[in-house]
Amino acid sequence: MLRTIKTVFIAFTLVFFAQSCESDLDLQPEDNRLTADAAFEEPGAYKAFLAKLYAGLSVSGQQGPAGDADLSGLDEGFSNYMRLYWSMQELTTDEAVIGWSDGTIKDLHAQTWTSGNEFIRTMYSRIFYQVALTNEFLRQTSDAKLDARGTEASLRGDIQKYRAEARFMRALTYWHALDLFGNVPFVTEEDPIGAFLPQQIQRQDLFDYIETELLAIEGEITGARLNDYGRADQAAVWMLLSKLYINAEVYTGTARYSDVVNYTSKIIESGYSIADNPYYHLFLADNDTNGTESEVIFPITFDGLNTQSFGGMTFLIHAAVGGSMVPADYGINGGWAGLRTTSKLVDKFPGEANSADGRALFYTDGQTKEITNISNFTNGYAVEKFRNVDVNGVAGSDPTGDIPDTDFPMFRLADAYLMYAEAFVRGAGGSATNAVNYINILRERAYGNTSGNITQSSLNLEFILAERSRELFWEAHRRTDLIRFGQFSDQGLWPWKGNVAQGRTTESFRDLMPLPATDLGINTNLKQNQGY
Repeated sequence: MLRTIKTVFIAFTLVFFAQSCESDLDLQPEDNRLTADAAFEEPGAYKAFLAKLYAGLSVSGQQGPAGDADLSGLDEGFSNYMRLYWSMQELTTDEAVIGWSDGTIKDLHAQTWTSGNEFIRTMYSRIFYQVALTNEFLRQTSDAKLDARGTEASLRGDIQKYRAEARFMRALTYWHALDLFGNVPFVTEEDPIGAFLPQQIQRQDLFDYIETELLAIEGEITGARLNDYGRADQAAVWMLLSKLYINAEVYTGTARYSDVVNYTSKIIESGYSIADNPYYHLFLADNDTNGTESEVIFPITFDGLNTQSFGGMTFLIHAAVGGSMVPADYGINGGWAGLRTTSKLVDKFPGEANSADGRALFYTDGQTKEITNISNFTNGYAVEKFRNVDVNGVAGSDPTGDIPDTDFPMFRLADAYLMYAEAFVRGAGGSATNAVNYINILRERAYGNTSGNITQSSLNLEFILAERSRELFWEAHRRTDLIRFGQFSDQGLWPWKGNVAQGRTTESFRDLMPLPATDLGINTNLKQNQGY
């Protein structure tokens, strides 16, 4: 499979330069070594290309863990899609800080970034690299292309399913663009291949496009829980629609909470379920087989032997270990001593680190709760949510201890429960009984009994925001949540926001990231976001 992926991509030569116009993506080969049609003489090439679309979230290049990068301009580990997206969603909030001084990485938590920030720029680059891949896959699987190749009917049936998955992946990527950057360059498979300057799409129009794409593939993609683990199914489409709708008021100015109730109900009734396992089992090396996979609607998959990257879960597990923590307890060969959390997250749990709430996965030995020096790993509680060991404490498959097997749960059922409850509180209809029950299902797992259960009187927006943090912290939802609740920039406070120990509010324009200065310098069709 890996050899086929490389062959296909040699054929297309989808070269991407992070320092050039990140949206001018689809370049053609200058020699005749291998054409696209020749590559697709092998029937497995279609599935291999699809695999690359998924792998684009977890690995940074063609070799792994480094040595043949997709993008230039930033270290291959730092330029990993999931690592960058996690950093945008978590390091900018009350849930995470990082002690390193690489480039402008600390500006993310300080909320002092500029349009020259290399991490923001490379996130933008990753987004449009993924868009380029999906566009090319859709070009190469059009009816005209398949007719010209004489593709057999049985294979064409599979390819139609692959196309629906590719469109989901593009919608997911464009949702990240919508959420992070707002008005962005816009390209589809209908645009020409080669150097041109894409037009800028407005946020409302991009919202409409994503919604239209998802509704179009809703009935075409494989049914809920019927696809291979790690691949998108109908429930993943419904989940992305729910995420789109719950943030619609931010994106477009028009609330769509009743649609959240509708689509989260579809998810909840689709066969996914909360396992009886303890909460922490969701984040272990065997979370694809230990029972908790019944909850995970769309994971980013990792494998210590076959999905090697210094981004993704390698980063998230290694960088969270330091101080007096024993790396072997986490299934790794050493800690990178970078990531911790702030007291604002810790304080959300009753009893803090000794909470009866089993979601309080903090390491405190030798760690101070408050942060006086971000560069010092022992300032701030460490987070031990993700580990490269299975339920029995056995380390993952990579004998070196470098690369974990742990999958990242981008979408899971608990989030659907929480979105349903939030939409109900916001007056979108639904059932009070269901909303309270969904919250209590999660809290009973967290507490191991009914002692943490709530009643409808506790169900308000302040509680929902805090409960989302308790359930979903470090799962790349926090920035989006804080913006939706009006707590991200000019209102919410947490340690070291604004680059001061006690925290300060920042400018409201930081609810959007800046378009990279490098792209603005090349594409005259682009207008920078306000404030930058």
